[in-house]
Amino acid sequence: MSEGPVLAVGGTGWLGGQVVGALQSRGKAVRALVRPASDGSGLEARGAKVVRGDLMDPGSLDRALDGVDAVVTTAAGYTRHRKGDTAEIDVVGNRNLADAAARAGVRRFVLTSILTCDQTPHVPHFWNKKLMEDRLEEQGVPFVALRPGAFLDQLARFGGDPFEKGRLSWFGASGVPMTFVLTADVAAFLAAAVDVDVAPGARIDIGWDRPVSLRDIAAISSRLLGRPIGVRSIPGGVISAAGRLLGGVMPMARDMNAMTEWFGSGRYVADTTRQREVFGTVPTAEDAITRFLTALGHPIQV
Repeated sequence: MSEGPVLAVGGTGWLGGQVVGALQSRGKAVRALVRPASDGSGLEARGAKVVRGDLMDPGSLDRALDGVDAVVTTAAGYTRHRKGDTAEIDVVGNRNLADAAARAGVRRFVLTSILTCDQTPHVPHFWNKKLMEDRLEEQGVPFVALRPGAFLDQLARFGGDPFEKGRLSWFGASGVPMTFVLTADVAAFLAAAVDVDVAPGARIDIGWDRPVSLRDIAAISSRLLGRPIGVRSIPGGVISAAGRLLGGVMPMARDMNAMTEWFGSGRYVADTTRQREVFGTVPTAEDAITRFLTALGHPIQV
């Protein structure tokens, strides 16, 4: 196990920030790649060394990677959560990062990929992860790709606390089982992946003990809270119509529509066999939902 620094790419993001903390809890020195216009003071206050650079600037990546032992990237441009985010980051930027990692000869590259990305050329931001996996392989970079399911806690991050409102909102079919994850769990697995004993090129699905539908999540939450939690679902037809209407001027709308349709296919399901072998116990749906509710400040009744 090397004691060199780990370069965290995407550390100012929701998942990336938790990865930085998880790496530090494992005794890792963290070097965080932060764009020139982004605020890195929070990372510096936590003890990470901030280096300025951009995935679209190969020279800055070479400087950032100089002397690092490993890379963990959670960067994603398609979400457009921050100024400067574009889908081009997920294509050109990721390719630049893979190429720079090859030049630097890093020991381990940990990629945040997406569950079933290799089955979904019709979902651009899924497929771009598959292309990044391929690029790393082509360049001979010793990588591990974790493929998590849908982040359940994003429901609260962007729409407020749904359990306080007593209703979960969802796009498309709310009765189709699929794989969910929690951000903190994925961050812990990404940090652990820096040193796990796996062959280069490992692709590992990340999820819970079983797929569940949003209605299942509402039912489990109702039992845990001792009060009813409902589900509001926006019909797939409405989403498809919006995707067709806005797709020409807002490519992300077409992307999200394709993703929603894929969720409804029943094929967005993880095989957690390898996850269990590499990382140990797979969270149960009940355990994960309990932790999610507790983190939001809800007392558990049962």
